Amino acid sequence: MTQKIVIAGSGFAGFWAAVSAMRAVSLAGKEGAVEVTMVSPTPNVTIRPRLYEAVLENMSPDISAQLAAIGVRHFAGLVEHIDSENKTLQVVSAEGQKHQLVYDRLVLATGSQLFVPPVAGFAEYGFNVDTLESAQRLDAHLKALVDQPETSARNTVVVVGGGLTGLESAAEMPVRLRAILGNEANIRVVIVDTAEQVGAGMGAEPGVVIRQALDECGVESRAGTRVTAIDAGSVTLSSGERIATHTVVLAAGVRAHPLVAQIPGERDSAGRIVGDAFLHAPAVDGVFVTGDTVKAATDELGNHNLMTCQHAMSLGRVAGHNAAAELVGLLVHPYSQPKYVTCLDLGPWGALYTEGWDRQVRFTREEGKKIKQEINTQWIYPPALDRDALFAIANPDFVIVP
Repeated sequence: MTQKIVIAGSGFAGFWAAVSAMRAVSLAGKEGAVEVTMVSPTPNVTIRPRLYEAVLENMSPDISAQLAAIGVRHFAGLVEHIDSENKTLQVVSAEGQKHQLVYDRLVLATGSQLFVPPVAGFAEYGFNVDTLESAQRLDAHLKALVDQPETSARNTVVVVGGGLTGLESAAEMPVRLRAILGNEANIRVVIVDTAEQVGAGMGAEPGVVIRQALDECGVESRAGTRVTAIDAGSVTLSSGERIATHTVVLAAGVRAHPLVAQIPGERDSAGRIVGDAFLHAPAVDGVFVTGDTVKAATDELGNHNLMTCQHAMSLGRVAGHNAAAELVGLLVHPYSQPKYVTCLDLGPWGALYTEGWDRQVRFTREEGKKIKQEINTQWIYPPALDRDALFAIANPDFVIVP
């Protein structure tokens, strides 16, 4: 009887889980004995780390050819319910029909979703760059500003959140606004962060660099404060300050996909399952958690994966390999990713590149920008390779870092 692996999600972790699983099946000589199915609305990988950019071309590359090359079936739909006791999934197809899929191993790679604070007006008036659709909506809104009467509210963008996405969005925004509204417009971009200093989450040394870069880009900072209300023409801060704006961009972090809540087990504050060394969901049989759905130790020093594509790609390789290895008789592989780097795009100033969990600054400005451009245009994209070439870089030890 054919054994079945289902991969829920086609993001960074889901794609590499599929390739790694088929690699393991091939190594064991069990082609035909194990069927791998990927479930997602479309066979695309959204390049989410780039959605803050002004140009949104090629942000959702089609992976149909790669899936066909390795023999993975794509099912166009969404997983709505997981019955982990009976190892079945309820899936709604793209046509709206309900299907039941049976699995021997499930790889949960559904990613994460934007966290929306319970603040009046966010849902109605806020924008974000969490999905390609929402980034396109923001882009259309920004381009339409030129048709509005010139006011302070029209010319002002407020970015809420001082994490990586918020920092990159804010640094890029002055250039975007000038390209739309003209160099004569009185452009204003403000970033709001609850930390005592904007960029403090990156560490002391990187924080100094980030604040310098934002200042040179023309971004104002409001640290140690939060948004208390948004309406059609303004945002109000906890300090009492009211900023006139028609554009509020929310970048307050992400939480694990709601589907993760259907898997029993210990969770962290972001809703991720705390996985074991092999990325099992420990409380249930046959389920692997990967990418943004899992919290896993990256080393023996107490560090854990972050919700980034850097970790998702390696987590996907390990989860996919282990899901197949258990079915075909190969050794399972423990997850380990001790090298950690950060490359933060800071608009026309350049980019900040750090190494290590203590984020030691290695490259800045133009040197950092070259690395960031290579990461954004090459390293994180699903490679257009044939079966053997894909398998060659899908082993669970493979890590792409500078």
